[in-house]
Amino acid sequence: MQLKLKPTEEDKDKKKPGRLNPSRVRDHLANERTYLAWMRTGIALLGFGVVIVRLRAFQVPLIPHPGNGWKLGLVFSLVGLVTVWLSTSHYFAVRRHIEDDTYEPTDRWVLLFSIAVMILGTGVIYFVFTTSLDPMSPLISE
Repeated sequence: MQLKLKPTEEDKDKKKPGRLNPSRVRDHLANERTYLAWMRTGIALLGFGVVIVRLRAFQVPLIPHPGNGWKLGLVFSLVGLVTVWLSTSHYFAVRRHIEDDTYEPTDRWVLLFSIAVMILGTGVIYFVFTTSLDPMSPLISE
């Protein structure tokens, strides 16, 4: 049977720097929640892109070519994929910084995705207001 001795000053110095932060577990859990929120956002963007493209399947096409709706759906899907990729890389970078106890928040991601959502929203508004509401109308925007 071994007796456990109190840690000496030398033992305390051998600890990893990330282990000194008492809220380390809470920080990791918050990082994971943020990552999952970004993943949900990416999946929603992908789904919205698919819905935009597939909406044409519910109407009888009056013209033989698909029009411009598929382009907007493709952009939404691509932004969704980029969101998933960037959120995964950001998660692991933040995880490493939390472990090293060197985390500093950046504004870059907030600005990047705010601009992307504003551009996508502008595209949706443009698409909605330039597309004819009357399915029998021969004027369908190209």
